[in-house]
Amino acid sequence: MRCLLPLGVLALVLCFGGAAYAQEQPSATLRQADADYREGVAALNRNDLKTAQLKFEAVVRLAPAVAQGHSALGAVLVREGLWAVGTRELEKALAIKPNDNAAQLNLAMVYSETGAAAKAVPLFAKLKTEAGTRQPLGATVLAAYARSLAANGQTNAAIVEMKDAVAQESGSPEWHDELGTLYAQEPDWESAEQEFARAVELKDGFARAHMHLGFALGAEQKPGAMEQFNKAYRLAPGDAEVVMAMGKAMGDAGNDAQAVPILQHAVELTPRSITARYQLALVLQRVNRVPEAVELLRHVVVVEPKNADALTNLGMALAQAHNATEGIPFLKRAIGLNAQDATAHQDLAAAYIQVNRIDDAVGELKTAIKLLPDSAELHYDLGAAYKLQDDAADAIPELESAEKLNPNGYEPSYVLGLLYMQVARYTEAAKQLEISLKLHPQNGEGWATLGSVYSKLDRLPEAVTALREAITEMPDQADSHLILASVLVKQHDTAGAAQERKVAADLMRQHMNLQRAEVATNSGKSLLDNGKLDDAIAQFRDALTFDPAYVEAHQRLAEALQKEGRKAEAAEERAKAEALGSRAK
Repeated sequence: MRCLLPLGVLALVLCFGGAAYAQEQPSATLRQADADYREGVAALNRNDLKTAQLKFEAVVRLAPAVAQGHSALGAVLVREGLWAVGTRELEKALAIKPNDNAAQLNLAMVYSETGAAAKAVPLFAKLKTEAGTRQPLGATVLAAYARSLAANGQTNAAIVEMKDAVAQESGSPEWHDELGTLYAQEPDWESAEQEFARAVELKDGFARAHMHLGFALGAEQKPGAMEQFNKAYRLAPGDAEVVMAMGKAMGDAGNDAQAVPILQHAVELTPRSITARYQLALVLQRVNRVPEAVELLRHVVVVEPKNADALTNLGMALAQAHNATEGIPFLKRAIGLNAQDATAHQDLAAAYIQVNRIDDAVGELKTAIKLLPDSAELHYDLGAAYKLQDDAADAIPELESAEKLNPNGYEPSYVLGLLYMQVARYTEAAKQLEISLKLHPQNGEGWATLGSVYSKLDRLPEAVTALREAITEMPDQADSHLILASVLVKQHDTAGAAQERKVAADLMRQHMNLQRAEVATNSGKSLLDNGKLDDAIAQFRDALTFDPAYVEAHQRLAEALQKEGRKAEAAEERAKAEALGSRAK
């Protein structure tokens, strides 16, 4: 007879009967084995697994050559969570009786659940062939077969089996979600989207399906992806995978500040998750919380020393923290693991520039360009590196390439304008600066340089216009006023020139006074830290004679006066600092 015993996800089959021991005159041993088997089945019917295990163990001892005893014991052991010993018993059962479909199914399901996909697939295939069309495998078995095929790298075959499972149980949101996940692995995002959408239609509270639908919509660049991630996050704020997906989606959408607390929550939920730490580190790096990013990235590369991307990001983060010397070895390790990563070469070049190893930077950028010859950014970086070497001859072609590859980028044309100006090619310099400023008119330095170039070309009215734009963008800079004064002299506007020189002189005096105020305030802070209150107060007052609007001097003076017990004067200074700070904002 055939007895079905569903064990959760494992639809295991226990098959044993008195007929298995049928002989003309069965021995006492076999009769006892048969009785123990029947008692084991009865115990299973009462869900008394311990008694069932003891009885089936007795069966195996009494009749070790009979497959059904091993199969029954194996099924019970697996149900108790004793996967390894349970699997061995099931394997013995199949070895004794290779054509026993029940034993094949039991073992295939166990292999599927324990990650032994390579062993599960041939068993499932044999079962399906033997079942034929008259008695097809059930949806649960087909789904397990599909998972094993997918784990074995046979995604297309897995899709076929999962589609059959869905056809049998079309109302199961879980099966639709699994089928969608298989389509996503192909990737066939359109089909994946349809299955995920059907899953959430069947079960709107299915957080993982909403998350998967968000991935599909994002991959297809369709609207609504973030709404799906939000829905998943609201439904399952304690699901680490959902939380991390939400945080990553926020970061990918450019909302790094909002992504940080979400990814921090993901790390709290799974403190050992390297993936969560890595995603948080990347976002912290982008929001300029570099020390925190460095700490997380250090942990990632300790756990995953061959993670080239993490090594690259750690090296670059250290360079961002002005510690390129320490970052360079990490970038070299990343390149050693993946020499074809142009970004790693580019980041190593940036680190080399920070430590003034320009020749090494040039070499890395040349390598990166070989890997990505159409990268405008790389050509720009190489041109800028050549400029640092005062090598205009090599810099200009690289910057021209960058400009052609990205006509909307203002940086290449700006640097080209500077280089052309340096080599006295003023007409070309003016043209490049005009292109750059049209793309990025907020560049005050660019307007000042263009004004100087126009002056060299005797295009005086245009020079005046450019210099006034520079003054608008940089009202506190004296240089533009001085250059404008020289142009006005050429136009015989002596009064205008005198006025500009006066403004420049006032600005320079203000800058000088600000510097003096900063020096005096820093001296006062040192004295204050050493408890020399009177001397500190004197320094802070000196700072305010140089620059009465220097907020920090008022703040520190208030602090020193408070410590001396002069509360009224301290309050007055704090009020001045607050008023000046509000005015500055």
